[in-house]
Amino acid sequence: MELTETDIRYEFPVLRNHPDIVYLDSGATTQKPESVIRRIDRYYRQENANVHRGIHSLGEAATEAYEGARGKVQKFLNARKREEVIFTGGTTDAINLVASVFRESLLGPGKRILLTEMEHHANLVPWQLAAKRSGAELDFIPLADDGSLDLNRLDEKLNPDVAVLALTHISNVLGTINPVKEIIGRAHAEGIPVLVDAAQSIPRLPVDVQALGADFLVFSAHKVYGPTGIGVLYGREEWLERLPPWRGGGDMIDTVELDGSTWNTLPYKFEAGTPNIAGAAGTGAALEWLERRDIRLISDKEEYLTEYLRSRLAELSWIKMLPAPEGTRTGLVSFTMDGIHPYDAAQILDRKGFALRSGHHCAQPLHRRFGLEGSLRASFGVYNRESELDRLVEALQETRRFLA
Repeated sequence: MELTETDIRYEFPVLRNHPDIVYLDSGATTQKPESVIRRIDRYYRQENANVHRGIHSLGEAATEAYEGARGKVQKFLNARKREEVIFTGGTTDAINLVASVFRESLLGPGKRILLTEMEHHANLVPWQLAAKRSGAELDFIPLADDGSLDLNRLDEKLNPDVAVLALTHISNVLGTINPVKEIIGRAHAEGIPVLVDAAQSIPRLPVDVQALGADFLVFSAHKVYGPTGIGVLYGREEWLERLPPWRGGGDMIDTVELDGSTWNTLPYKFEAGTPNIAGAAGTGAALEWLERRDIRLISDKEEYLTEYLRSRLAELSWIKMLPAPEGTRTGLVSFTMDGIHPYDAAQILDRKGFALRSGHHCAQPLHRRFGLEGSLRASFGVYNRESELDRLVEALQETRRFLA
């Protein structure tokens, strides 16, 4: 389906209700289309019940909504089986799940956890905790000056002591698209499993877990035009079978005795308690909405907007953009203004109707790698257009005159 900007913007109630806002913070969370909001509303109005527990009609309707959403995620990711799709509380929750079960079963003194210097805190802090509690060590693939990973150092990092490699698909600060398929292949050659943080790539790139070869892949629904409070962990069946459960409670058990329990089959082994049923239904609706718009068209548009904004900002000598290699960057641009704190600039821009992110964007080590404590970030969604970026450049010039 062709992307018509006016039609698409009309599908988002927030943009209809606030027509003067230029929303450039989709890297933090996307706006929600009407179809997603209606799907969540329909669940609470017509299907509200618990899942997997009742034979009454409402319970069956709720279960169908929940499991139907799982099937939609499976299709969207091209996972082999629906059992490889686990609903979580979000990307952060999913990474904590994997880090915790690895700590319990596969980490210990002498083992290493390999990350990169460009990770969001959500793919750093859980592994720091796992390392501290298990005695394992952290190691990092360094960042090159151009904003890419220094893959010349990869082979030396992929040694037999590495128990897991976890890395982002697209940097939430730089917009760098990492060559995850190549990295996964090189890691697998050494017998190392790989987790991919796809929070920034799912809404703007085609992602096929089988083609990538990922052992684990995680994302949040709220960054892909879906609801908050729910995300996805994809895991290869053989890995999910091998790893112990994370949380205990209802639904994740098979049998329970006073002195012990046995576990349910996949995927329920990792889904203790009442899940976010409405959130799952909304996630399925969001992925359906995205598929109707054609992810490849969205990818092309966001790449164009990225390059367009970079070209406009390059005209301003007092703007410094964080680096990202040309040809492998998309979705966002981070930058600083000489002599102006990002927070101050963001406040003025907000008064002018621009919603940007300011700060370290949950990536302090990455900013410090480039000698910064924070930046401004403009990140794009399907509803953004070139004219908004022209207006942003004008607003930045006005902001500089006001604050300088």
